[in-house]
Amino acid sequence: MASLYIILQHILLISSIITLSPFYFSLVFQVSSHGEEQCLTSSSSSPKSCRTVSVKEEIIRLANDEETVDWMKKIRRKIHQHPELAFEEVKTSELIRHELDQLGISYRWPVAKTGVVATVGSGFPPFVALRADMDALPIQELVEWEHKSKIDGKMHACGHDAHVAMLLGAAKILQNLRSTLQGTVVLIFQPAEERGEGAKRMIEEAVLENVEAIFGLHLVAQYPLGVAATRPKEFLAGCGGFKATITGKGGHAAVPQQTIDPILAASTSVISLQNIVSRETDPLDSMVVSVSMIHGGSAFNVIPESTTIAGTFRAFSKKNFYALRDRIEEVIKAQAAVHRCTAEIDLTGKEQPTIPPTVNDENVHEHVMRMSKEIVGEENIEIAPTFMGSEDFAFYLDKVPGSLLFLGIHNEKTGAVHPPHSPYYTIDEDVFPIGAAIHAAFAHSFLSNFTARRSSI
Repeated sequence: MASLYIILQHILLISSIITLSPFYFSLVFQVSSHGEEQCLTSSSSSPKSCRTVSVKEEIIRLANDEETVDWMKKIRRKIHQHPELAFEEVKTSELIRHELDQLGISYRWPVAKTGVVATVGSGFPPFVALRADMDALPIQELVEWEHKSKIDGKMHACGHDAHVAMLLGAAKILQNLRSTLQGTVVLIFQPAEERGEGAKRMIEEAVLENVEAIFGLHLVAQYPLGVAATRPKEFLAGCGGFKATITGKGGHAAVPQQTIDPILAASTSVISLQNIVSRETDPLDSMVVSVSMIHGGSAFNVIPESTTIAGTFRAFSKKNFYALRDRIEEVIKAQAAVHRCTAEIDLTGKEQPTIPPTVNDENVHEHVMRMSKEIVGEENIEIAPTFMGSEDFAFYLDKVPGSLLFLGIHNEKTGAVHPPHSPYYTIDEDVFPIGAAIHAAFAHSFLSNFTARRSSI
C-alpha cells in the first residue's frame, strides 16, 4: 500500500505540472545525478541525489552528450560513404534498422520498398510524425575527405545522410524520455525524395494514419550554422513538368507547302508559353514556366513528322499551380491547331514528378518557431523568404497539418558553403545536436500540448 501511495503521489505531481505555457515546455521531472529520469519513483533515491529539470533542458543535455554526437557523426559518415539512389536504399535502411534495434525501438519495414517507420512512446494517440529522407543523387563527389563516397557517380549532395543521423539522434533522445511522452512519436525514414515519389508511396502505405501533425527539416547553406528559418503558409514552390509531342506532316524542306510544319508550331508554342507569366499573372505573385528541351528533325533539308518540347512550371499557391498547368495545356494545343498540327501533352509527371507547393500550417509553424527559439535562441531565428525549389514533404502537408524548417550549416571554415546538388557539397556536423534537439523538442512538446488542450475541452 505504501508503494501504491507513492506512485499515486507521483502521478498527481506529474499531472499538476502539465500546463500550457508560452513555450509549450511545461513538463518538468526529476533526474538523478546519473541522468536517470523520474528518480522520485525509486524508494532508494534520496532527495539530495535528484535535481528538477525541464524537458527542454534534458533534451538539450541528451542531444549534446558527447557519445551521442559522435554516434550521429559515425552514422552519417557510414551512409555518406555508401550512397544509394531512390528506392535503392537497402544498406541505408539496414543501418537504420540496426540502430533502432540497439535503441529498443520498434519499427515497420519495408514501407514503400526501402522505407522504415518507427514509433516511440505510449503506442496510443495522439500521434505526431517526424520525417527524414534517405536517398542520394547521381553525382560524382569532388570533395576530398576521409569519408568520401565509395560509389562512383553517386553522392549524398543534399544532406539526406545528415537528416537520417539527426532523426536517429532524436529517436535516442525520445526513447530516453519515453515515459514522459503524452502519446506516440512516428519516425518516418523515407526513400526517393529526389525522385519526388517517396512521400506519396509512404502515404499510400498509411504512415500518416491517425497522425495529428508532421515536422521535417532540411539543411541549407544559405544560413549560418544553427540558424533556423521557415515561414507560415506558402514556403516552397510546387513543381510540375510537361512534355508535348506536336505532330504535323513531314516532307522535303524545299517544298514546305506540301508539309505541315511541327517545328513552326513548336516554336510559336514556346513563345506563347512565356507570355503566360509575363502577361497573364500578377507580377507580385511569382510563377515560372521554362521550356528546357526541344527535339525535332534529323536532317537539314527534311521537315520532320513531329517535334517534342518539354519543360517545368512552378508556383507557390495550389490554386495558381494547377491553373498554370491547365493553361500550359491550352496554349500548346491552341498553337498546334493554329498551325494545322495536333498535340499530345503529358502532364502526369511520369518523367518529371509533379510536386505540390509546400504550404506550412500556421499553427504548427508557430509551434516549430517556439521550439526552435528555445533550442537555438531568438537571435538565430529568421523568417525565410519563399523559394522556387520543391520538396516532396509537400505531399504530407496535403494530408495533415505540418511544417518544414530550414536549418543553417553555412561555415566557411569547414567548407559548408556550396548549394545542394553540387559535387562540392559538404556540411558542418556541429549541426547534429541542434537538429536532433529540435526534432525531439517539437515532438515532445506537441504531444504534451495537444493532450493538455484536449483534456481542457
